[in-house]
Amino acid sequence: MMDFFSNIFGYALNIIYEIVKNYGLAIILFSILLKLLLLPLTIKQQKTLKKSQKLQVKLKEIQDKYSNNPEKLNQEMMDLYKRENMSPFSGCLSSILQIILLLAMFYLVSKPLTYMKKVDNEEINTYKEAIVQEQGENSVSTTYPEISIIKYINNKINNSEESNMETVENVDNTTVETTENEINNEVTENVVKSEEVDEEKEEINEDLYINMNFLGVDLSSIPKDNYKDWKVFIIPLLYIISSCISIKMTQVQTQTKQPKEKDDEKKKNEEPDMTAQMSKSMTWMMPILAVSVSLVAPLGLALYWLVNNILMIIERIVIDKFIVPKEEEENA
Repeated sequence: MMDFFSNIFGYALNIIYEIVKNYGLAIILFSILLKLLLLPLTIKQQKTLKKSQKLQVKLKEIQDKYSNNPEKLNQEMMDLYKRENMSPFSGCLSSILQIILLLAMFYLVSKPLTYMKKVDNEEINTYKEAIVQEQGENSVSTTYPEISIIKYINNKINNSEESNMETVENVDNTTVETTENEINNEVTENVVKSEEVDEEKEEINEDLYINMNFLGVDLSSIPKDNYKDWKVFIIPLLYIISSCISIKMTQVQTQTKQPKEKDDEKKKNEEPDMTAQMSKSMTWMMPILAVSVSLVAPLGLALYWLVNNILMIIERIVIDKFIVPKEEEENA
């Protein structure tokens, strides 16, 4: 199933990349597009969350009434959800969707040649063998071989372009004092060098080139393998900050006013709401999982999560302040 989503995301991401010619910018635009497509579902989830909050008082009354009868308690709670046309697991739908998107994007940024550039395994293996022969056994990552290939291709093409620029500069810098024969000889040598560079470039499929440089950060870098470069931790750190803001917003949204009761009665009768407890667990689990993965995955994945978090925060503010209250007034 992940292959299916990763292939679809890869098509979309490659189309955007071919327009903007920058991997990081393509990820940002892709994230915005995906958020817009999922907006109806997000609005529905926000409405469900609000409705679930209103049910907490009724659920508390049922918990107090049947605290000594667990079987009756569960039955009454399920009947309440049924009457309100709600599922006790409805709050987990968005979290499950996030996990699917997380895995699909992980596959995509781990294998951009397969899912984004649609390169077959035979050509990928050919490049792997070429890199090993040229640079040694440990030159290709066992975890992310396609990232190693992209780095190899990018370096070859960039070096070829630099060599061509040097060739042009050598011709332009030929002094007027040089004799005609010397000029001809030097031009001939530069042409030969240029042809050799072109031959080397022909061996590299330039269609596989992906511009991974985004604001001075190489999005193909993996933080745990480049821990000496402080720049690789900027995006994961920003993601952690945005996650804390998002979690705080979620906690504020899920807070409901409960009838006041004595502490001893509260401890005796309190039964945690299934939806609230699961939503709280998923709220913390997703960022912790994402941070852990972002440290061992290419930075393109962390960038996607960061942008997704920022869009989620904006989305929640807009929906909570404008869309949901407006519909509540219309239904009142």
